[in-house]
Amino acid sequence: MAQITKCLNEWNATVEALGQGKQTILIRNYNTTLPNFILYPTVSYALKDNYLESFQPKYRDFVEENALPLKENSKFLVKYFAKVEKVIEKPVSRVGSLKNYYIWTSEHVKSYMNTPKAKVWILRVYELKEPVMAERTRGMRYANLLEPVSLEGIKPVLTDSEFLKTVREIQNK
Repeated sequence: MAQITKCLNEWNATVEALGQGKQTILIRNYNTTLPNFILYPTVSYALKDNYLESFQPKYRDFVEENALPLKENSKFLVKYFAKVEKVIEKPVSRVGSLKNYYIWTSEHVKSYMNTPKAKVWILRVYELKEPVMAERTRGMRYANLLEPVSLEGIKPVLTDSEFLKTVREIQNK
């Protein structure tokens, strides 16, 4: 049975956007060292008074509803697994052309970029057969879950045709 312990720490609203098919990419200063991982929800961003300003207006209600994950003591609910299908480079000045594929504002994305070219991770996201309460080790970007999560019975969030269409659109931007 396939299992995984590697996870990527990401804002819960972004995790839910990926898991509900509203977002297909992550934009980073760096490439990934992992081909796949559990999407592990974080909450620190939601503790800032103006956190909603980091998201496109049309997604702010969604973000508010999904700002915080379900939590029990030091465990958070994990629901999604992601495979990095491709990483492409885009000049930071062009990340706005991808705004239909992420929920943040372009200004927010540009504000944390510190390289001339952004790494755009195109993710194929899968829903776990059964969500799991999980705890992780410390880590800024990546961490390890304390117990492995089963990947048996995972289902893609987007159909093959929806995903392929989205990838083509992203590559042509």
